[in-house]
Amino acid sequence: MTLEARVFRRVMRSLVAGVTVVTVRDQRGHPWGLTATAVCLVSWRPPLLLACIERGADCHEPFAKAEAFAVHLLRDDQEDLSRHFASKDVGKFETVAWRDGDTGAPILDGVLGHVECRTTARYPAGDHTILLGEAVGGALTAAGETGAPLLHFRGEYVRVVSNARVTPS
Repeated sequence: MTLEARVFRRVMRSLVAGVTVVTVRDQRGHPWGLTATAVCLVSWRPPLLLACIERGADCHEPFAKAEAFAVHLLRDDQEDLSRHFASKDVGKFETVAWRDGDTGAPILDGVLGHVECRTTARYPAGDHTILLGEAVGGALTAAGETGAPLLHFRGEYVRVVSNARVTPS
């Protein structure tokens, strides 16, 4: 028995997801980044995260080969930043503020927080590659202490209204 692809997509669009930007540097030192909602905590001990990167993405190869990556949690007012990193623009880092992280992965300024990971494994999974990383650094910004995250639900950006509801942005 197989779930029909269109039904699976309709059901999974109802899963609220935090919006992140994942960044790496390629072997020549060039920064790469993309918007991702398929990011999650795997383990507290050791601290592990995973990020799923679509194999068809223009930047798949740098992500699949990177020794480190960073996950950035976006604020609820950073929909433009999410769209920027979701684009196919090759100069994504030319118009945003960022710095080098301890791992070499680019760290974006002004987000809720970030986690730097050393890549520990890569797994092929359908049309994606799963990057597993051990968290080796990170921080919350001042906005991260009190700010709300940018969320995605049924194909739209949404914001937290209370602990029980979200509204379209």
